[in-house]
Amino acid sequence: MPRLVSYKNFILLAILVGVALMAMRFTHIGRQALTPMEAAIKDGLAPVQSIFMQVGHSFAGGAHSITSLGHMVEENKELKEQIALLKGQLYQQEELKRENERLKNLLQYQDTYSEYFETKTAAVIGRDPGNWFGFVTLNKGSKDGIVKDMPVVTPSGLAGKVVTVSDNTSQVILITDPRSGVGALVQDSRVPGVLEGTTAGSDETRLIHVPKDTQLTKGQVIITSGIGGTFPKGIPIGRIVDVSDEPSGLFKTAMVVPFADLNRLEEVLVISNVFNPDILPSTEGD
Repeated sequence: MPRLVSYKNFILLAILVGVALMAMRFTHIGRQALTPMEAAIKDGLAPVQSIFMQVGHSFAGGAHSITSLGHMVEENKELKEQIALLKGQLYQQEELKRENERLKNLLQYQDTYSEYFETKTAAVIGRDPGNWFGFVTLNKGSKDGIVKDMPVVTPSGLAGKVVTVSDNTSQVILITDPRSGVGALVQDSRVPGVLEGTTAGSDETRLIHVPKDTQLTKGQVIITSGIGGTFPKGIPIGRIVDVSDEPSGLFKTAMVVPFADLNRLEEVLVISNVFNPDILPSTEGD
């Protein structure tokens, strides 16, 4: 019961305050001063008005903060998107720079050997994951003048030869495949041998059938011999890293690391025409 009386008193007080405020509003115009009662009421209500003003400012400030927070979240999202875009552009520019350097090296190679043989540039578009150093697929085929047995090189050295051709693609067996065979020479001593791949998945080759009394040492450069007619004479192949005797005891074997980075082939040159295989320039390898 006392609580009900308290609510009634509060409602009555609010009505009286409202009436007083209305009276002050309509009687204030045109007067120079307030009556003593008006002044007392106004002074008494001043703290209440101050509280209402503070509450109103707090609500306004809170609403402004929420709005500002929303804008900051949106701006942060936009900035992250811009940073991601800029990073993508930088990566793309770096990739274009690297591609330009590779193509520049191919062009220089073509210019250097232009009087000895004609080449066609091709891109590697596939390789066997199970035999990474066995075969690669190029984006050029018979429509581009590619035929079987054409040698494939990089500016660093021999890569392999074409073994199958379709209209728009060709398959290349790399010199690291065990089924590959290349007539080769030790550059400084002119000792001949046959270069073949070792085991599937290896990036090394070996020079076999080298007479036992031949001096083979680490660091010697191996080049193509021209024997067999498939590969022009003088193309650098690789460098000897190890020498051992064959089980028969009649020959030596030399492990050879190719100059061409066959693990990361992207663009290659296909030798489509040899003008004069007997006058190829001397080569020093890498």
